[in-house]
Amino acid sequence: MTTMVRDATAGAAAEGRSAAGAEIRRGELAAFLRSRRERITPEQVGLPRGRRRRTPGLRREEVAQLSAVGVTWYTWLEQARDIHVSAQVLDAIARALLLDRSERTHLFALAGTVDPTPASECTGVPQSLQLMLERLEPYPACVQNSRFDLLAYNRSYRLLMCDLDQVAPEDRNCLWLAFTNDEWRSSLVDREETIRLMAAKFRAVMAEHVAEPAWKTMVKRLEDASPEFREIWARHEVIRPGDKIKVYRQSRVGILRLASTSLWTGPQQGSKLLTYTPADVETRERLERLHALALAAEEVAGEASPAAV
Repeated sequence: MTTMVRDATAGAAAEGRSAAGAEIRRGELAAFLRSRRERITPEQVGLPRGRRRRTPGLRREEVAQLSAVGVTWYTWLEQARDIHVSAQVLDAIARALLLDRSERTHLFALAGTVDPTPASECTGVPQSLQLMLERLEPYPACVQNSRFDLLAYNRSYRLLMCDLDQVAPEDRNCLWLAFTNDEWRSSLVDREETIRLMAAKFRAVMAEHVAEPAWKTMVKRLEDASPEFREIWARHEVIRPGDKIKVYRQSRVGILRLASTSLWTGPQQGSKLLTYTPADVETRERLERLHALALAAEEVAGEASPAAV
């Protein structure tokens, strides 16, 4: 009997500590959200300031509106109420509050939820693979996972369709760029067929990841950003990935006809090495010019950096 009482007492104490810890985290989360909301001006998110604004920064209802969540629900979140917070909602709030990568990581840590965005996962490419990408130059090459996230790329691939170094890390996804980035879109010679096939490949592979937040978040982002994607996605077309000749219109060197080859690099996220080799002599010459442009841009950037001064 004494042992049972002692065990029950210990269990109750552990449960109490767990509940206290959860309450502390909710309080920290509420304070963090308030601080981030109060630092943002209405003009930063495209809202009118109005004449009677007493609240510093944004109002709660404005954050709720920008995040597409209920005002009451968001208010409860800032009041440290004990409510469930999904990864999708946290993602929307992080975007509405213009959180940077460190702030976003802190938000998800306080909420005890895994961040589903590509940027939180696109890490871990070994140095040996990075070296392989460099050795393949002047031919374009990249490492991509099954969700079309770009994990790494060489100089030639960087400029193949747009300047990837100028794209936010969380947006370095081929499907996202094909539907939302004007320069990337214009580089696709047979764009309508290409984006249809990309969406069909994405749907086919997503069957194995249908319940995972990162995949659902990507589809939600695309549906919100692109009516064209919504229309194509509603067709429910599926196709398995395959290698073929791909034709790109590079803005500075012209048409590139490239044979693509895939090599799986490991089980994590289904990552693979994609290489592009010239399908004709003209493309080989143009790839050399593209590589020279990439080297020149890198040199200029190095000279302009503070470390080079």
